[in-house]
Amino acid sequence: MGQGSHLENQIPDKVKMNQLQNLLHDALISTEHVEHCCIIRRKDVSLRASSVGFTMYQDQIQMFVDSFKNPPQTREDGLYFEDRHYKCVRADKNAVYAKCGKRGLVIVRTGSLLIVGTYNDNMYPSVCVEAVEKLADYFKEKGK
Repeated sequence: MGQGSHLENQIPDKVKMNQLQNLLHDALISTEHVEHCCIIRRKDVSLRASSVGFTMYQDQIQMFVDSFKNPPQTREDGLYFEDRHYKCVRADKNAVYAKCGKRGLVIVRTGSLLIVGTYNDNMYPSVCVEAVEKLADYFKEKGK
């Protein structure tokens, strides 16, 4: 055997995206406390996978990546997402948490990715945070 990395390079991007979508569903959506989620690759500011029905536009993806470049500024300004202004409750080199009323955004940074989760007023923010952080830890352990 010993050809795992060789075979992984031959897996089409579409298959990888489906695997990531399944992972998002199993790790985040299935908690019932994550409304929408996605995985963003930081180096090329690209969407790698998103939950069903979650549309991310390039300017939103760029904003999420940029929010880690100057955390104090992010904390001060908050984030404008889906026609709502989200007030930052945490912004540092590892994570950005923001809320708007009872809705919220959780963005966690790994070596090469951003894991994004949202929650709504029928969900527990703490469960959303825990699930997104746990998935980010999984990618960190894999060196991603």
